[in-house]
Amino acid sequence: MRRADRKVRGEEDIVKVLDSCKVCRLGMMDEGKIYIVPMNYGYVYEAGELVLYFHGAKEGKKLGLLKKNPTVGIELDKAYGLATGKTACQYSYYYASIIGNGSARLVTEPKEKSKALSVIMKQQTGKEFGELEDNPKLGQAVGIIRVDVEEFTCKRHCKENSVD
Repeated sequence: MRRADRKVRGEEDIVKVLDSCKVCRLGMMDEGKIYIVPMNYGYVYEAGELVLYFHGAKEGKKLGLLKKNPTVGIELDKAYGLATGKTACQYSYYYASIIGNGSARLVTEPKEKSKALSVIMKQQTGKEFGELEDNPKLGQAVGIIRVDVEEFTCKRHCKENSVD
């Protein structure tokens, strides 16, 4: 990372960035080209290990690509606003982001699918939906992708004395 002064290191601060983002861009290989899909997500982050969950159709281009090559790239970001300056070169942007890569697989086990739906809903709404974990049938209609993030960096540029 070129700007080491912007690197976010602490797990608590990384969780703040994960919590503040709502969309993850999932990058896959498609016959030598990159195919990127923006998706809502949920996550589990424990002891430095990050797992992302996505839901969608049970078939389609995304799943076909992942079956051919499960290696993926991820990108999440949150924009805070324009950082102004006196000259054009002094302008910047306040943001937080996570960029990394990992391995994707389709989740088929009902309990894990239910857990994944719960963490996705918590991420997107801020609410706990315990009935998702208690009712595996709710996950039958959707496909769930799990990405085990193998490496990632978290970066932030914010105003001085900002909590974010």
